[in-house]
Amino acid sequence: MAGGGGNDVQWCFSQVKGAIDDDVAEADIISTVEFNHSGELLATGDKGGRVVIFQQEPENKSQPQCRGEYNVYSTFQSHEPEFDYLKSLEIEEKINKIRWLPQKNAAQFLLSTNDKTIKLWKISERDKRPEGYNLKEEDGRYRDPTTVTTLRVPVFRPMDLMVEASPRRVFANAHTYHINSISVNSDYETYLSADDLRVNLWHLEITDRSFNIVDIKPANMEELTEVITAAEFHPNQCNTFVYSSSKGTIRLCDMRASALCDKHSKLFEEPEDPSNRSFFSEIISSISDVKFSHNGRYMMTRDYLSVKIWDLNMESRPVETYQVHEYLRSKLCSLYENDCIFDKFECCWNGNDSVVMTGSYNNFFRMFDRGQKKDVTLEASRESSKPRAVLKPRKVCGGGKRKKDEISVDSLDFNKKILHTAWHPQENIIAVATTNNLYIFQDKLN
Repeated sequence: MAGGGGNDVQWCFSQVKGAIDDDVAEADIISTVEFNHSGELLATGDKGGRVVIFQQEPENKSQPQCRGEYNVYSTFQSHEPEFDYLKSLEIEEKINKIRWLPQKNAAQFLLSTNDKTIKLWKISERDKRPEGYNLKEEDGRYRDPTTVTTLRVPVFRPMDLMVEASPRRVFANAHTYHINSISVNSDYETYLSADDLRVNLWHLEITDRSFNIVDIKPANMEELTEVITAAEFHPNQCNTFVYSSSKGTIRLCDMRASALCDKHSKLFEEPEDPSNRSFFSEIISSISDVKFSHNGRYMMTRDYLSVKIWDLNMESRPVETYQVHEYLRSKLCSLYENDCIFDKFECCWNGNDSVVMTGSYNNFFRMFDRGQKKDVTLEASRESSKPRAVLKPRKVCGGGKRKKDEISVDSLDFNKKILHTAWHPQENIIAVATTNNLYIFQDKLN
């Protein structure tokens, strides 16, 4: 299992994917990153509706220090731009989320979604092709049956490996608002999808209907006070799921209680500190991501300035709170003016739930070691992208006199932001998306 991650692990550069140009095409901006259950495959989705899957190469026995690199395995167009003629709305092709299904046979399956439509993709390999047809030539032309005088037994011949992605199911027309989350249930038969006001439950085999399990839409839309921001199934209790709101609350629901889970079983909410009350309090308390720990005991939430760890047995307050970039509290006014205050940062756990990771601005990302109570700020940049180069911890100076190695808050680049990160489920390998580049870092093996 993945070990520590704070200060006891030295992180070093492994790879960077994507073009180096400063001129970034909108379609190339990465919008989601996800390892599969073994960590052998790593999928990214982008604003152009494409899914790119990287595969980890087998370890080289002669060079044990060089762990398997990730190389492109398959690329396919998952979603296309559409137009809703009834509402006169363009539907973007941008991939909002990717979720892998556990592997059951030689093929891999994943769910990908844009704002409106979820698709189940099958990714399979072909390394043999049939030869020796009776009614067809090798180039595919059909033969005249009257010329066939002998029967041949078709045979399989080896061919170059081909990876095919084919859409097996399309789950459409169930969301009035934009989908922000999908989550596969631990029964591996059902999954949920959430938009701003509703959560739907689907069966993976059934595309023409889903069950609405949460609906927070008021009868009069003028009375709307909050929206759903994220939702996730519990990792091993198939009846339990949570959804977070723009008001900073997390509701845990039990599907055994009733068919419509509008009445939650638990409400996780931290009372606001009156000393920190400001015009921006409501905006920065909105939760952008919620993730259960692998063991199912805790859940992590990310709001604009902090990461909170909640024990599912205690609703009154989080058991741990980590400040991600507290130095931005004095800059909220300018972050509101340039819309950065609405950025949705994601967060992730390492393989044994001992370390959590989330992104920040200036291409910085943060790790918090829960056991050692240590934290570190690292940077994903081309400057430190020499093979095996150890990442130097970064420090930001919030005010007062700046030390030699510190970076001033005023010099941070708010256009460079890390919203999407992923941690390998078994090893200390992390994937970090910066605009249109995917950085892969791993711990330094002595």
